[in-house]
Amino acid sequence: MSQHTSLKSANKIITKRNVLKRFERIDVMRAQGKWKEGDRAFGLPKTKHQD
Repeated sequence: MSQHTSLKSANKIITKRNVLKRFERIDVMRAQGKWKEGDRAFGLPKTKHQD
Protein backbone atom coordinates (compact mmCIF):
# COMPACT_ATOMS: atom_id res chain seq x y z
CA MET A 1 0.00 0.00 0.00
CA SER A 2 1.42 3.38 -0.94
CA GLN A 3 1.25 6.67 0.92
CA HIS A 4 -1.13 9.34 -0.31
CA THR A 5 0.64 12.17 -2.18
CA SER A 6 -0.71 14.87 0.16
CA LEU A 7 0.98 13.18 3.13
CA LYS A 8 4.40 12.86 1.51
CA SER A 9 5.02 16.60 1.44
CA ALA A 10 3.95 17.01 5.09
CA ASN A 11 7.07 15.15 6.25
CA LYS A 12 9.33 17.72 4.60
CA ILE A 13 7.86 20.68 6.49
CA ILE A 14 10.00 21.55 9.50
CA THR A 15 8.70 24.21 11.85
CA LYS A 16 10.15 25.79 14.96
CA ARG A 17 8.66 24.26 18.09
CA ASN A 18 7.47 26.55 20.86
CA VAL A 19 7.68 23.93 23.59
CA LEU A 20 10.95 22.33 24.68
CA LYS A 21 11.20 18.84 26.09
CA ARG A 22 12.55 18.40 29.61
CA PHE A 23 16.04 17.35 28.51
CA GLU A 24 16.21 20.31 26.11
CA ARG A 25 15.27 22.72 28.92
CA ILE A 26 18.00 21.21 31.11
CA ASP A 27 20.53 21.70 28.28
CA VAL A 28 19.51 25.37 27.99
CA MET A 29 19.79 25.85 31.75
CA ARG A 30 23.24 24.19 31.75
CA ALA A 31 24.38 26.63 29.06
CA GLN A 32 23.09 29.53 31.19
CA GLY A 33 24.75 28.17 34.34
CA LYS A 34 21.43 27.71 36.17
CA TRP A 35 21.59 23.90 36.39
CA LYS A 36 23.92 21.89 38.55
CA GLU A 37 24.24 18.14 38.62
CA GLY A 38 21.90 16.55 41.13
CA ASP A 39 19.09 19.11 40.79
CA ARG A 40 15.56 17.79 40.38
CA ALA A 41 14.22 17.63 36.83
CA PHE A 42 10.63 18.33 37.90
CA GLY A 43 9.07 21.78 38.12
CA LEU A 44 11.62 23.38 35.82
CA PRO A 45 11.12 27.05 34.91
CA LYS A 46 10.14 27.95 31.39
CA THR A 47 13.05 28.67 29.06
CA LYS A 48 13.33 30.35 25.69
CA HIS A 49 14.52 28.33 22.73
CA GLN A 50 18.09 29.22 21.77
CA ASP A 51 18.74 29.50 18.02
